Amino acid sequence: MKPGSKYYPLYDYLQRCGEEETALTFAEIEAMMGSTLPASARQRKNWWSNRDTASALQARAWVNAGYHVKTVDFEQETITFHKFSAHYNIQRKDGEIVWQQDAIRALRKHMNMTQSQFAEELGVRRQTISEWENGVYDPDRSTSKFLKLIAKNADFKEPEIESSESH
Repeated sequence: MKPGSKYYPLYDYLQRCGEEETALTFAEIEAMMGSTLPASARQRKNWWSNRDTASALQARAWVNAGYHVKTVDFEQETITFHKFSAHYNIQRKDGEIVWQQDAIRALRKHMNMTQSQFAEELGVRRQTISEWENGVYDPDRSTSKFLKLIAKNADFKEPEIESSESH
């Protein structure tokens, strides 16, 4: 989330908030943003979904800050955000990460990239990233080596992920 973007003030607030759960009124969010929310935010629950897509700029504000929308109350015009943490099952073999679905998703999220951006970084199709992350198939050996290099360059560590040994 870049400074100057429409929803950056919400991202910034949540980033600094640090609370496990926080509720904001539509008016408070609008005051932060310095503009009104679109009509769909007041009428459609799906506007407040936690989808991580390029078209959902508003969701990026809370998702990138580490929150998900827990409840939407249109009557009270209140949104409750709840901190989330992702847990990935990273497999290892001989001390090395096995590049399967959870490891690939964890690396992509660590790099704060969409599937499309990650695909571009790797020189593959977005559908390929989706198929890896959904366990349709695993990357080949040369791609796994490339993922290892990218992980090293991205300072990909494992404190926020669960790992398990695989033999």
